[in-house]
Amino acid sequence: MSDFEKRRGRLRRLVRQAGADALLVTNFTNVTYLTGFTGDDSYLLVAQEGDLLLSDPRYEEQIGEECPGLPTFIRKPGDVLLDVACQELNKAQLASLLIEGDSMTVAAYEKLRSELTATQLGTSRGQVELLRTIKDKDEIALLRRAVEIAQRVFISIRAQLSAHQTEREIANELERQIRSLGGAGCSFNPIVAVGPRAALPHATPGASEVGQSPFVLIDWGALAGGYRSDLTRVLLTSKIPAKFAKVYRTVLAAQTAAIHAMKPGVMVSEIDRIARAVVADAGMGKRFNHGLGHGIGLDIHEAPRLGKNQDRPLEAGMVVTVEPGVYFPGWGGVRIEDDILITRDGCELLSSLPRTMDENCVELLRH
Repeated sequence: MSDFEKRRGRLRRLVRQAGADALLVTNFTNVTYLTGFTGDDSYLLVAQEGDLLLSDPRYEEQIGEECPGLPTFIRKPGDVLLDVACQELNKAQLASLLIEGDSMTVAAYEKLRSELTATQLGTSRGQVELLRTIKDKDEIALLRRAVEIAQRVFISIRAQLSAHQTEREIANELERQIRSLGGAGCSFNPIVAVGPRAALPHATPGASEVGQSPFVLIDWGALAGGYRSDLTRVLLTSKIPAKFAKVYRTVLAAQTAAIHAMKPGVMVSEIDRIARAVVADAGMGKRFNHGLGHGIGLDIHEAPRLGKNQDRPLEAGMVVTVEPGVYFPGWGGVRIEDDILITRDGCELLSSLPRTMDENCVELLRH
């Protein structure tokens, strides 16, 4: 039995526990997780009596390669996916059906309700996402690969950093090198922010040059086998300002304290509280203005979220970022981010790039 069949089996049990006959999966990422099919414009029916992938002719051969043995209905060119789904669902004669409330539009739901007059519709919220929070061994291997590629690229970028490089040039070079190492590209649009622009947690790379400030923040990740890494480092490129040293050490202390506390059973809100307390004790609490971290996987932001209002325990198999940050408008900011695997008795840093301030001092090339 493949890992995808096992995932569908676990989902089928959740659907049965919810008192339904089937779930119509319409989130394309969830379809990928449950089948291995990497295309889009497809739905998956997970039913007690069996599963059915609804797709179109563009993907027929691809589905045969990626999902051997999976029952599939290929719609005709010009047929609307939702119309085909209604037809097949009526044929299945389901007494009850769950839909993914987080991904289906109101219009699509109304269409199903009008067409499936003999089927009771219900809403599922996050059942597949619940399964996705715990990574299996194959997913963890892919995440390790995504981290490895991201780190190799960063080491190369760091060694070639020059004073006249712009934020945009660095971002483009990250993408190029990730692809050259076998990745599918960046796992999200990289953030490269020089000096004062580092005060923007989601800064868009622009024309600012590295040599214009003593530091540059780089937030990047690699996409490999469909899975995404997410890392952040701040590189120091000239004499370290006193204020910067205090901010950097505070952020690193907050991250270190949070990581040391991570193990199964600890509430994610408690991890966030631990990191936030370190920043607050340094008098910078109001400058840490985002959550501590998030899950990573097929999406760059997945459950669980590490935040003060997220009351769920950490579990073995979760892979999350830990990324405290402190930002001062007009001056800049510091964020340090690593990818963490929760293990049976603690946690493991999947990323191994140096984290201390001294280790992130670089000498710029002047050509």
